[in-house]
Amino acid sequence: MLDTNIVLDLWVFDEPQAEALRTSVESGSTQWLATATMREELARVLAYPQIAKRLTHRQLPASAVLGHFDRWAQLQPDAPKAPYACKDADDQKFIDLAVQHTAALHSKDAQVLCMKKRLERCGVALNPNAT
Repeated sequence: MLDTNIVLDLWVFDEPQAEALRTSVESGSTQWLATATMREELARVLAYPQIAKRLTHRQLPASAVLGHFDRWAQLQPDAPKAPYACKDADDQKFIDLAVQHTAALHSKDAQVLCMKKRLERCGVALNPNAT
């Protein structure tokens, strides 16, 4: 699973440290589970002025980033609430889905990172293979 900031790193900011994950997603080696709600959040974030400015600078339409989502994300229904709550309500949907599927979650959000031990108790690996 990829949270919104990781998606931005992969296809908006082209972060070098995200190259291995991007390659893994695009090759199908990493399964990317997501929900329609997560796509809506990505579309909303892509319209933020600072992100839109970056897209314009790169001559990259938001639709291209959403196209990556549509191509590689495997849509799932919204997950039931996980036994642990994130302090950032916007991140809860990622935690819920990761817990439901005992899936790895890629995030650099501080509110998610501080939940590492709790997520591990639910079988969720946080940022596996991170360097």
